[in-house]
Amino acid sequence: MMQGRIHSVETFGTVDGPGIRFVLFTQGCALQCQYCHNPDTWEMKGGRSVTVDEMLGEIEPYLSYYRRSKGGLTVTGGEPTLQAGFVEALFRECKQRWNLHTTLDSNGFCEPAHVAGLIEVTDLVLLDLKHIDRDKHIALTAQPNDRMLRFARYLSDINKKVWIRHVFIPGINDDEEDLLNLGRFIGTLNNVEKLELLPYHTMGIYKWEQMGKAYPGADFRSPTDEEMERANRLIHQGIEEGKNGKQAPSAIAAGADRKPEPAVQTETQVDTNAAAFEGHRATHR
Repeated sequence: MMQGRIHSVETFGTVDGPGIRFVLFTQGCALQCQYCHNPDTWEMKGGRSVTVDEMLGEIEPYLSYYRRSKGGLTVTGGEPTLQAGFVEALFRECKQRWNLHTTLDSNGFCEPAHVAGLIEVTDLVLLDLKHIDRDKHIALTAQPNDRMLRFARYLSDINKKVWIRHVFIPGINDDEEDLLNLGRFIGTLNNVEKLELLPYHTMGIYKWEQMGKAYPGADFRSPTDEEMERANRLIHQGIEEGKNGKQAPSAIAAGADRKPEPAVQTETQVDTNAAAFEGHRATHR
């Protein structure tokens, strides 16, 4: 039976997809985000080893809650695509046994060919876009955003439902052109149901302290209501510009710009969702 390494689970999650959800946190991540609130998930050797059957046994007692609320299973991290085979096997079993709704919460640092089977059994992708500017993305996460943007384009090409998440940090990703370019890129995608603009908070710093590490985001601060409103406005403007053909330079450079004949696009709902990053897990991933 397929095995994976997990960090922890949450049985009554309400902010990681529709309804009430079983949220499984996998171990391992290739990014090193300066604001990460789960640095203890970075190492692949951490956490505990589990089989698919063991996880199914942990999910089953709560099925009635997930069904009544139109919820299901969300796998997050860390970065779950690092264990694509395990997550795919888990999703397939949940589909075959219970027809359970499946959500993948990913930073998109993966290649489509590696995760095609997983995406096939995924109903919804929560895609965390950290920064639209390539150089600033490297400074923030230690990796470029090329893969993330190409993965987003792949999901659009196959019309897989996506909610995009963007942690908003004043002084880091609040530049007007960056917010416009983020919207412009989203505007070229035809599968985005929602954008959750998530205000940065400091509730996860204690994990860095527990690990004896200096928190790289010590100078970061939470945005004001006015700053959130400005970001919402600029992203909305960018979305409309993207739908009308204006491209984000980073997307063009990554080969993730608009296709010549895009599919019919849906309306993108932009939410300010403070609740999505609250609770004991504080998932600024």
